[in-house]
Amino acid sequence: MAPAWVLALPEGLQRLCFQFFQVFIYEDRWKFFTDGLATTFIVTIGALVLGVIIGMIVAIIRSSHDSVRGKPNVLLRFFNAICKVYVTVLRGTPLMVQLLIMGFVIMVPKGDFETNLCAIITLGINSGAYVAEIARSGIMSIPAGQMEAGRSLGLNYAQTMRFIIIPQAFKNILPALGNELIALLKETSLVTVIALQDVTKAAQVIVSKTYTATIPYISLALIYLVLVMILTKLLGILERRLRESDKR
Repeated sequence: MAPAWVLALPEGLQRLCFQFFQVFIYEDRWKFFTDGLATTFIVTIGALVLGVIIGMIVAIIRSSHDSVRGKPNVLLRFFNAICKVYVTVLRGTPLMVQLLIMGFVIMVPKGDFETNLCAIITLGINSGAYVAEIARSGIMSIPAGQMEAGRSLGLNYAQTMRFIIIPQAFKNILPALGNELIALLKETSLVTVIALQDVTKAAQVIVSKTYTATIPYISLALIYLVLVMILTKLLGILERRLRESDKR
């Protein structure tokens, strides 16, 4: 039952306000969105961390293989082949299919924690394939003389990559990594296929309770839009600070 102030409004506005009341206020349904948003943040951050770790490892292996003069050793060729297969498969199959395989074939989660973990692992592995190519392009863009300079200073390969190559590459690939983060945030909406209670699932639950789709789904779109705008702003600030540090 709608409150009296809603019934006192004109008919068209009354219908809109009644739907808003049903979606957000009645039975504190706004908590569906806040709880779902928390899950979305957890999955996004977890997948981002995992994706960056996997992506950097794959990028270093592939760039090391490509930069070797002459024929690489057997071990490097073996790991490079595995990385190429990984990137090809993960980039060549839809994320939804990967979620379905992970959620209903490989992991088959039983509880909320396992479902969250399944989503993080799947999105992280998927994101890692894209981060790998982004990072590899950044590493390969650094002149070979930088590696030689590091080795001449007495640094080993790992130290040269850590202190000289990767910091320079990071500045070059930051815009692309930012785009990948934004894409990852939006792709979390697909985790509903494994019954994860994210913000998209929250909107679907409210639609099933209210039998109205307009306000829940428009609100969902606005939530994602605001999150993307905030991330874009933060990434812009980070890029400006990095540019200013280069001028010093």
